[in-house]
Amino acid sequence: MLLNFIFNPETIAVIGASEDEKKIGHVVLKNLVQQGYKGKVYPVNPKRKEILNIKCYPSVLEIPEKIDLAIIVVPAKAVPFVMKDCAQAGVKGVVVITAGFKEIGEEGAKLEKEITEIARKAGIKMVGPNCLGVINTLINMNATFAPDLPPKGKISLFSQSGALGVALIDWAIENKFGFGKFISLGNKADLNECDFLEYFGNDPDTDIILGYIEDVKNGKRFLEVAQRVAKIKPVIIIKSGATEAGARAASSHTGALAGSDRAFTEAFKKAGIIRVNGIQELFDIAEIFKVKKFPKGRRLLVITNAGGPGIIAADTADKLGIKLDPMSRESIETLIDKLPPTASLYNPIDVIGDATSERYKVVLEQAIKDPVVEGVCVILTPQAVTDVENIAKEIADKSQKTDKPIFACFIGGRKVKEGISLLKKVEIPCYQDPSTAISAYRKLVDFIEFKNKKELEYIKIDIPEENKQKVSLILEALQDAGVTAVGDENATKILSLYGFKFPKRSLARTPEEAVKLAEEIGYPVVMKISSPQILHKTDVGGVKLNLRNADEVYNAFIDITLNVKRFMPNAYIKGVMVCEMITEGKEVILGVTYDKTFGHMIMFGLGGIYVEVLKDVSFRIVPVAKQEAYEMIEEIKGKKLLEGVRGEKPCDKEDIVDKILRLSQLVMDFPLIKEIDINPYVVKYKGGIALDARIIIS
Repeated sequence: MLLNFIFNPETIAVIGASEDEKKIGHVVLKNLVQQGYKGKVYPVNPKRKEILNIKCYPSVLEIPEKIDLAIIVVPAKAVPFVMKDCAQAGVKGVVVITAGFKEIGEEGAKLEKEITEIARKAGIKMVGPNCLGVINTLINMNATFAPDLPPKGKISLFSQSGALGVALIDWAIENKFGFGKFISLGNKADLNECDFLEYFGNDPDTDIILGYIEDVKNGKRFLEVAQRVAKIKPVIIIKSGATEAGARAASSHTGALAGSDRAFTEAFKKAGIIRVNGIQELFDIAEIFKVKKFPKGRRLLVITNAGGPGIIAADTADKLGIKLDPMSRESIETLIDKLPPTASLYNPIDVIGDATSERYKVVLEQAIKDPVVEGVCVILTPQAVTDVENIAKEIADKSQKTDKPIFACFIGGRKVKEGISLLKKVEIPCYQDPSTAISAYRKLVDFIEFKNKKELEYIKIDIPEENKQKVSLILEALQDAGVTAVGDENATKILSLYGFKFPKRSLARTPEEAVKLAEEIGYPVVMKISSPQILHKTDVGGVKLNLRNADEVYNAFIDITLNVKRFMPNAYIKGVMVCEMITEGKEVILGVTYDKTFGHMIMFGLGGIYVEVLKDVSFRIVPVAKQEAYEMIEEIKGKKLLEGVRGEKPCDKEDIVDKILRLSQLVMDFPLIKEIDINPYVVKYKGGIALDARIIIS
């Protein structure tokens, strides 16, 4: 496998090895030599003959063997010289632990660029710089300055933060949490999260992939790799930091609603990555995947000896869409004879506070047989006669006899400690909070649902070549004129050429002309200011609705122009647009925004002037598949309004889906379009019509 020489090297050179116990060069060498690594280790230091009783070489060029992996811990300014030696010596991979590169500013960035160019020219794969190093517990290789190896396991981790990596390793040791491989990404000058996600995806010794990232180098490649890997292995990632989307949020509703981190949320959703917000959650969710058993659906049975924790579990399940269906009639009839009359036989099944392991055993045995039960959560509180360890043994025993996931929640301290320890030894997930347990189970369900999901089908919207050419000419003219904010006629023309309908409209330059146009269009009409400087017309008093006669139209023209001159005295006013009034249908918003990492995103939600207050919107990264467009509609809270209430006809969801796909096609065809707002788009029983639109181009 590509990059295998980083995790399974037969020869390692520590360049910058030191006798000084306080230096990283000493710690890395000592870790390799004293923690059981069986490959050959070569210290490199021109000022020493030997370190830790091992022969020391003045340069990597003097080492008699080919080096698979070089760990570089020399001062930053010396790294380019060392890299040149590695290139000449034919070293396959390097881990540059040394700091002092782009993280310190311009000089460091130049140095980083130099060493990256050396590595790429020589075909060397480089980790870092400014990183912690690499670990493979399966061969006892600790090529980091973390003091100890974590326990062996089949979970692999990549981390952009070295300091967090040290903390995670320490946590794993304290909690006996097994790791297989660990890599610290550092500045990601060469190798990055995509490379290690791909490697761990192909690694037979990795069952679960964990990650901590602050940014992504190549959004498109990341999505391609993650979509492939997350179909076969759970990928659980903490994402911190934010994109620059917030810096340009004011340019459109869509930009404002996208927020700084929305693109990562949508990218993770599209790729099937499980996103978590903190370290404890990362390990809690990893824990449930260690069971290596997956539910066939969302039905879960909760067994408890305490009502309160059972209710907490039921509340969490309800919020997360986990079904606590009752057991089958046969199971309930069997349990009636074996449990006390005070026991609750619904779900959660409450075996009552005086329950011993025998009662838990009875319910567990029945749950394994019952086809209704797809997973089991066993809750325990240490009451007077609770034989905690025997209950743990029953859970372990029954778990071995079924392919249904069984996990536990032992609530307490000293009295449940041994039971928890027993379960962890046999890798049965055990939590101390019912809501955490159920939340982790939901991620197990999410993974299997994503795994079983049909491949997304991307439909290319057939736009006539002539229409594309017309759009291209409009955009070229706007760019030549230095226009970035496109409103009114040009936005309408572009969207019309891609299949959007707009009301009848004409531009009036005088009140008299407005009246004439209104009578041609037919009352009632809407009037809106037309100005290239004004994108949010309502904010400046530039819109009048439901105008029903000549006097109202005449007065509206005067009011609109006076309002705009008062609010924006320097704005160029073309005139006032007189539009056909659309009186039926539901207002929604359709939009596009652009993220620097993942590219364009399409937005859908309830529309109108309160869209930024209600924020009832959904997003998807382009390209958008038809299935994703339907999901966008289902995700908003106001979806019931589109289905028709109190005798109203339902809205045309097919039309919404069509328009989402057309926007996706438009920005794929013309990437220079960065943002679009169509607000409101009025969707009717059949079809829909856009009332207002604006476009931002780069």
